Amino acid sequence: MTCRKFTITLALCLTAAAHPLAKPSGQVAVSPAKPNVLLIVSDDQGYRDLGCFGSGDVQTPHLDRLAAGGIRLTSFYVAWPACTPSRGALLTGRYPQRNGVYDMIRNEAPDYGYQYKPGEYEATFERIGGMDTREVLLPRVLKADGYVSGIFGKWDLGVHRRYLPLARGFDDFYGFVNTGIDYYTHERYGVPSMYRNNSPTTVDKGTYCTDLFEREAVRFLKANRRKPFFLYVPFNAPHGASNLDPAIRGGAQAPDRFKAMYPGLLAQVGTEQRTRYGKTFAVPNRAARRLEFVGSVTAMDAAIGRLLDLLDEYGIADNTIVLFFSDNGGGGSADNAPLRGRKGQMFEGGLRVPCIVRWPGKIPAGTASDEFLTSLEVVPTLCAATGAAPPEGVALDGFDMLPVLQGKTKSPRTEMFWQRKLDKGARVGQWKWVESSRGNGLFDLRHDLGERRDLSGKRPEILKRVQARFANWKKQMQAAQPRGPFRDF
Repeated sequence: MTCRKFTITLALCLTAAAHPLAKPSGQVAVSPAKPNVLLIVSDDQGYRDLGCFGSGDVQTPHLDRLAAGGIRLTSFYVAWPACTPSRGALLTGRYPQRNGVYDMIRNEAPDYGYQYKPGEYEATFERIGGMDTREVLLPRVLKADGYVSGIFGKWDLGVHRRYLPLARGFDDFYGFVNTGIDYYTHERYGVPSMYRNNSPTTVDKGTYCTDLFEREAVRFLKANRRKPFFLYVPFNAPHGASNLDPAIRGGAQAPDRFKAMYPGLLAQVGTEQRTRYGKTFAVPNRAARRLEFVGSVTAMDAAIGRLLDLLDEYGIADNTIVLFFSDNGGGGSADNAPLRGRKGQMFEGGLRVPCIVRWPGKIPAGTASDEFLTSLEVVPTLCAATGAAPPEGVALDGFDMLPVLQGKTKSPRTEMFWQRKLDKGARVGQWKWVESSRGNGLFDLRHDLGERRDLSGKRPEILKRVQARFANWKKQMQAAQPRGPFRDF
């Protein structure tokens, strides 16, 4: 290189250093990379079943690490107190009463010990029901913006091909299609439920399913780490196993290596007499059921840790939005303290769930917020964060919550409504109203988070106002003409 060329080159370098945004003539400035999205959903996890949410016994070091790098949301609600409608609302950003999936797509016969005969299951509602194909799900929205999407875990929005993930915008799917499975056989009451993309598979039968979902999520990350991606990992842990065996039915399942991490519970393991299907059986006692539950949570936490480690290893953690929450309140052996109620109920324990969000550099680390937020905010938030256009002509029921997570503003949400058959619930400001088979009342959440003191007799004017807001919401949902599988117009 001649002295003159070197001088020109040096001058150009110094100019670039002094003006880092300056670009040589004819070149287009490179836009910042679109953020990746890792959405993790646990199944029936209790409000307090994480270390970072106050548990003194459940070991969740990786979720605690996630919380330390992001924000804990302590007043975060889902749109329904059980699995299927909650997941449908999450992926559409629409109330279950608006998207049409406002009850479970499941059969109740196994609850009474019934075993399907060969071919019989094919004609059941659990097999033929699904979310209306006119509904636009989050992965389809992101696909239009250049994202590749994968789901590994629980689907629960329909079994027929037109309902499966690949028909709803996902590019890659490995998991189970129904609302619950045995963790090892991958069967729902004796019926195989695991799929790869559009085809049933039994090749991994016998392997703990949390390990399988980790394996597939890792595979997806490795293959797509240089692309903008949406990775959805809806674990089945710590949901009860769908097995007719009285010793398994209703409880979670965990590998021995994780149960060994809880010697106090191990020492208390035994059996007790319980009625199942109208008969008395020796089944695991309370300590044994809790052991399986917490073991399954810690196993899930370990899988999450592997994904977080990969984000670090590939240098993409800072450009990845990570969200974690439970699909509904804890059931079975879960710990929902200090909340009242559990899965399936309109009390806080059925609807308020632990939630963590991390986006380094965008959301302050190690923070907590008690702002009123819900899973309906997820779709509009991710659309805003990624630049994806929300679906045209579709009414969304949430908003971009990023400014709230950043501490820039208060949550604009002032109310939320729920209905499960005849059970009703509403939160309007600090007030919570419940009318259900499990109990009724008006509660001041600001002073009575545990919903112990019914104030409906003392504050009839508040009760009337909250009920009027519920009636108005119900009218709106009816006018929206909810789609199938339960109703169509």
